[in-house]
Amino acid sequence: MSQTYGMESPREHTGSHLRKPARYLVVIEAGGYMIARLLLATREMVAEFDAAVEEVGSMTAGLVPVVGALGPEWDVALGGRSTEERANALVYTLDI
Repeated sequence: MSQTYGMESPREHTGSHLRKPARYLVVIEAGGYMIARLLLATREMVAEFDAAVEEVGSMTAGLVPVVGALGPEWDVALGGRSTEERANALVYTLDI
């Protein structure tokens, strides 16, 4: 029989690393809808959601976007998007 009486003692916290912060927010058209993608500084996508949510507005408040994501650095992150969609994409650099 165990000495925990059915309840396990909490484990000690480990010094694990936190997630890296998102560096870019890309608003791009996808099939007639605007979507937002959060990307790390390495341009690895960490989230994708509807660009109409109010959180997008709060994240981009006061930021000026760069229009277009046609450079080779965006090829992997926006692969599958047309040249026109990428040319019209709004790229926000988020404060970390």
